[in-house]
Amino acid sequence: MPQDLSPLWISLKTSLLATFITFFLGIGAAYWMLGYRGKGKSIIEGIFVAPLILPPTVVGFLLLLFFGKNGPVGKLMEPFNLTIVFTWYGAAIAATVVSFPLMYKTALGAFEQIDANLLRVARTLGSEESTIFWRVSLPLAFPGILAGATLAFARALGEFGATLMLAGNIPGQTQNIPMAIYFAVEAGDMNEAWFWAIAIVAVSLSGIILTNFWQEHKQQNRRTDRGETKQIETKNQTFSLSANSSISNLFIDIEKHLASFHLQVAFNIDNQPLGLLGSSGAGKSMILRCLAGIETPTKGRIVLNDRVLFDSEKGINIPIRHRHIGFLFQNYALFPHLNVTQNIAFGLPKKLSPGNIKLEVEKQLIAMKLQGLGDRYPHQLSGGQQQRVALARALASQPEALLLDEPFSALDTHLRSQLEQQMTETLADYSGVTLFVTHNMEEAYRLCPNLLVLEDGKEAHHGSKYEIFQHPATMNVAKITGCKNFSRAVFISSQKVEAIDWGCTLEVVESISNQLSHIGIRAHQIGFTNDPDKENTFPCWLVRTSETPHRMTLFLKLHSPAENSHDYDLQAEVYKEKWMTIKDKSFPLYVYLNPLQLMLME
Repeated sequence: MPQDLSPLWISLKTSLLATFITFFLGIGAAYWMLGYRGKGKSIIEGIFVAPLILPPTVVGFLLLLFFGKNGPVGKLMEPFNLTIVFTWYGAAIAATVVSFPLMYKTALGAFEQIDANLLRVARTLGSEESTIFWRVSLPLAFPGILAGATLAFARALGEFGATLMLAGNIPGQTQNIPMAIYFAVEAGDMNEAWFWAIAIVAVSLSGIILTNFWQEHKQQNRRTDRGETKQIETKNQTFSLSANSSISNLFIDIEKHLASFHLQVAFNIDNQPLGLLGSSGAGKSMILRCLAGIETPTKGRIVLNDRVLFDSEKGINIPIRHRHIGFLFQNYALFPHLNVTQNIAFGLPKKLSPGNIKLEVEKQLIAMKLQGLGDRYPHQLSGGQQQRVALARALASQPEALLLDEPFSALDTHLRSQLEQQMTETLADYSGVTLFVTHNMEEAYRLCPNLLVLEDGKEAHHGSKYEIFQHPATMNVAKITGCKNFSRAVFISSQKVEAIDWGCTLEVVESISNQLSHIGIRAHQIGFTNDPDKENTFPCWLVRTSETPHRMTLFLKLHSPAENSHDYDLQAEVYKEKWMTIKDKSFPLYVYLNPLQLMLME
């Protein structure tokens, strides 16, 4: 062992100081770059990571020019008789510069891995950006940041070239372990070189091993907790929620232009839940995001309870945190580092006393049947429990509007049915504005008295669910609402149309529009009769069947037997009990298309 251990203390001193500085600089730079959208972003990024790419001696040379006697910093420090060159401070600066890129890139990656919905939901709960950083972003990114700090420390500990250029090799002052190894080898003292090599490897690996052990321990605890979570939902749960008794209203008239999408909608709703139906990419979620302030419309106006949230002409665009809107995301976006109580309390006004916050949280826990779960974390909850926590959190802040973005999509069939019933009761007691996005036609029908059907960003049909299902405006609206049977149609007389694709003339009750293009009937409305002379009755042959637990879908060919399994005209859905009564009958069967249930579409 060498008698002089100063390289160890110098290395530890400079490395720890460098790690401390890069810890804060790296986090600050990463968080700033995460939201920066300026034109010079790539240039700034290049400057930040340059020390990772350039040879250390080049970095040291640049630092020497910057901090040297004739450099800008050197000249500023000269009147104070201060210098950085050939001091341990210089060694610390060199270590800071070369280790900064590792801290910056690791912290940036950690921030980028955070679910964006967590930040969005925090904003909808009224949080300032500083609060979101300290309570959401930093805690969630901390494991990655800690790993970055460990790598930065190891890099600073092993710095040689830049340190040699800026601080030199002064034994007892600037000579760190890498320099001690280099000059020991140069002097032929291999024993000393081996000692310092083992020492630096031991110190570096110790930091990395301890960090990995801490992270693995946390992950193991999470896996254990998840394995012990009971996936049990209580049956027949009900919950009631207080809301403002006044009638709420929402007016939206907006356009949103994207590269491959153009949203253009205008509608007005009250406190009756409105279901947004449409295929993927129709613009359903975009409407919610524009209303919440997550996205900014290209132009238009949004007014909630006579309060203007957005007006492109007047330059009004209320920040997300001031819109008083509750948003239930598809993945619920619960803060994973906060327990149930902390999640629910997140959006409560900061002016409330701790006692009042506790009372409000308890009220929500009771309302949502979550008693006893306040200390659990999201990963310890079942899917249904997570949804109820997210709903409680959204409603605890007493929002004027509640936005539900496919809240049942991640649940199994049984749990989906239970929570759907509970949601119906919840919405019945909530007097604010509710928008409910779903792909599921039956789900929308059960939960929402009114529907808005979207197609390619435009309103295709807006009205009561009864009107839309019984008299869809277009064939696409009928398809979105579940109709499977269509035929091109032409006018014959005031009460007759020709169904071209079905090869028959049909009597209808609905008035015939000049823009008539198609006629349709829903699969479950097709009937069978023993009277071949009845109006709208035609012979049919069975092509094939498709079975579900309770129903049979019959693929039928009208007028003549089918040539192959794809040669059919109609799909009829019947309960299995009905199927048992007709399956053994000889063909042809006689299908009846009720005039009251035929839909005429433009």
